[in-house]
Amino acid sequence: MKILGTLVLLLTAVASFGESERPQAAVRLQDEFACIVMNTERLPLAERRSSLDSLTFGVQGSPVKICYSRPSAREREIMGGLLPYGELWRTGANEATMIHTPIALEIAGISVGPGSYSLYTVPGETEWEVVVNGSTTQWGHERYYTGDVAAQEIARATVPAGATDEFVEMFTIRAVPADGGDATVILEWERTRVEIPIAPARAAPNVPPRATAIRCSPAPP
Repeated sequence: MKILGTLVLLLTAVASFGESERPQAAVRLQDEFACIVMNTERLPLAERRSSLDSLTFGVQGSPVKICYSRPSAREREIMGGLLPYGELWRTGANEATMIHTPIALEIAGISVGPGSYSLYTVPGETEWEVVVNGSTTQWGHERYYTGDVAAQEIARATVPAGATDEFVEMFTIRAVPADGGDATVILEWERTRVEIPIAPARAAPNVPPRATAIRCSPAPP
């Protein structure tokens, strides 16, 4: 009977250990996709003029998440003014905009593996450069895009810039489904609209030592 009682205790302990481990695994998964927030002592989230936001969308059934902050126009000239054409932009405010993916993707044709990346852009009148970077620890302001950060660029791609149907006061990133389980990420601010195609990687992700250039054609109507 003593041996039987010991066996029961051991089985109970094993079962309890298994139950205690499951929630921890779930927490790790959630933390992996949590938005990265910095400088909260100097810039508390509740006091920021550009609020933190995020969106999650599906690519071939896998959740992809983008975290960004949303500046407002506030009667300022944005394109060609607050955002000079031809200059790097963090694609939002505060922290750099970041994309988190559990699968290999093509972002405007740029192949990346599973993981987290910062997403910069270079606005232009008729086209924008999309810059995917492997660094996610730098503050978003463009002056922090140092040589060390630039050295972690995966690649750059060019996408067309178009016009919105109406004025957009607050910078917005949204996603819509595309054919074959792909998605299109849409950037809108003021009267400018930019579409970034997102698809599962069709080739092995490449990580060149410096940026390469890719040009995307406008999507068919």
